[in-house]
Amino acid sequence: MVDIDHIGSTAVPGLSAKPIIDIMAGLRGPSDAEACLPILGESGYDDVTPEPEEDDWFYCLGRGVHGIGVHLHLVKAGSQFQERHILFRDCLRTSQEDARRYQVLKERLAFEYGDMREEYTIAKTEFIESIIEKAKKPV
Repeated sequence: MVDIDHIGSTAVPGLSAKPIIDIMAGLRGPSDAEACLPILGESGYDDVTPEPEEDDWFYCLGRGVHGIGVHLHLVKAGSQFQERHILFRDCLRTSQEDARRYQVLKERLAFEYGDMREEYTIAKTEFIESIIEKAKKPV
C-alpha cells in the first residue's frame, strides 16, 4: 500500500453516517491489489467485491458483520478516482455549510430509498459532483 486515507461520512466530524468506516488504500496497480487479498482475508475481510467498471478501483472489501463495519477500498494511488474522494472529504471538513447541505440530502435520501443502497448512492452523485467542481475552481 502506497497510502491510506479515512474517507466517507465518518471522516467528517459531526456528519451522521452508517456504522461503516470507509478506508481508501492506494496501490501501485491491480497486481498489488491481488497480492493484498490473502493477507486481508486472514485479517477478517470476508466480503470481497471486485470493481471491474472502474479502472482505478480494484476492490471493496468488507469486514465486521456485527457492530461497526469497515469497507476497505483498494484503488490506484494518485488516480483521479482517489483524488476525487479525498477532495470531497476535505471540502466537507472545511465547509460547514456544504456538510450541512450534504447531511440534509443524506437524511432525505435515506428516508426515500431505505435499504436500496445503490439507488441511494446514485441519488447523491449530483451533489457530490457539484462540491468537487466547486472545490476545483480557483479561489
